[in-house]
Amino acid sequence: MRNKVEADDVFQDGFIILFQKINQYNFNGSFEGWAKRIFVNEALEVLRKKQRRLYVAIDDSNLNTSIEDKTNGLDLALSQDELLKHIQQLPDNYKMVFNLYVFEDYSHKAIADKLKIAVGTSKSLLSRAKSVLRTKINEELNIKVS
Repeated sequence: MRNKVEADDVFQDGFIILFQKINQYNFNGSFEGWAKRIFVNEALEVLRKKQRRLYVAIDDSNLNTSIEDKTNGLDLALSQDELLKHIQQLPDNYKMVFNLYVFEDYSHKAIADKLKIAVGTSKSLLSRAKSVLRTKINEELNIKVS
């Protein structure tokens, strides 16, 4: 979401939906995965209603995963806050695909299905997002070194 207030609203609405649908959880798979899907879908729905390109708020705890492997060597010599700042500055469609692929572990097929785009579009948006991030990070690192 664009700001903390919007993210808090989605988070609260996600819990409301979770409690309304708790009887639909059938104990197949993890509860965490089931709940996560509800929150991601709620965020997507809110953004669709606003007719904006989509973005999923990032949970800081996910930044400890092997992000470097998923970003093809993107230089991450930045703090988590600095990285999040750069990700939030990406165009909305880039952010959505980047977050779903890198942090949520969605495949390009799953992203394409969720966002109603072509698989090739998902791959292209991810590539562009990584390119923009790489440029911004390199610019910041050059400024810090100089």
